Amino acid sequence: MVHQVLYRALVSTKWLAESIRTGKLGPGLRVLDASWYSPGTREARKEYLERHVPGASFFDIEECRDTASPYEMMLPSEAGFADYVGRLGISNHTHVVVYDGDHLGSFYAPRVWWMFRVFGHRTVSVLNGGLRNWLKEGHPVTSEPSRPEPAVFKATLDRSLLKNYEQVLENLESKRFQLVDSRSQGRFLGTEPEPDAVGLDSGHIRGSVNMPFMDFLTEDGFEKSPEELRALFQTKKVDLSQPLIATCRKGVTACHVALAAYLCGKPDVAVYDGSWSEWFRRAPPESRVSQGKSEKA
Repeated sequence: MVHQVLYRALVSTKWLAESIRTGKLGPGLRVLDASWYSPGTREARKEYLERHVPGASFFDIEECRDTASPYEMMLPSEAGFADYVGRLGISNHTHVVVYDGDHLGSFYAPRVWWMFRVFGHRTVSVLNGGLRNWLKEGHPVTSEPSRPEPAVFKATLDRSLLKNYEQVLENLESKRFQLVDSRSQGRFLGTEPEPDAVGLDSGHIRGSVNMPFMDFLTEDGFEKSPEELRALFQTKKVDLSQPLIATCRKGVTACHVALAAYLCGKPDVAVYDGSWSEWFRRAPPESRVSQGKSEKA
């Protein structure tokens, strides 16, 4: 593994609270609320409008994506991403801190962390513990809308951090990359249904290893230590010195695998953006593995 100085992937609630208190927010430091919830459960934008970290802007993951794609949550174009984050006051010189309000402590924030990185922006961090712990520790929140001055952001796609269907299909034969699926064990095995999914059975890509993303988090909603994370990879016989692709259902919790590996000193994990939602619809049946009724493979 090449040893390089990596930008800090996590910042603490204490650090962010102090940065806000001392007036550091502005063109050099922006905060994003990247919450998203399943339809019919919670309303992310409504909750943001009611309370958020002071100065935070709402990052709408439904808006900042390829809306023309038949698959879920696919990356927008370089121009689309640049325009979207520029309107949030983010330039190529901004340190971006991302959080979400999920009860787990972190759910969608690592996806936005990875999106910035895949578009060439390295100075991005996840708020460790999320809004859950920000509130628990008594840090301030506000309903005041954030109106950052628009900035110019230049996006440059880093293809090394992104994999597409054809590359994953080729990998079934070449086995150049290890493939890790971050969904729950039941969905991976095909014994539990995909939530809120129409025409999408559960199961996994042949040859993939299951590492449920929740295992990377403590019960209190913080990221586990690098030592604990390394042990998780070792238990699953995932070699962090070798190439690795992360997958899930729609390329969101796969980013937790990329974040966990990054915290272990491996910054080059690629995410299969289409993930299972694309694979199930496009891949040969023999490449789909399920213990459920609908798949024989």
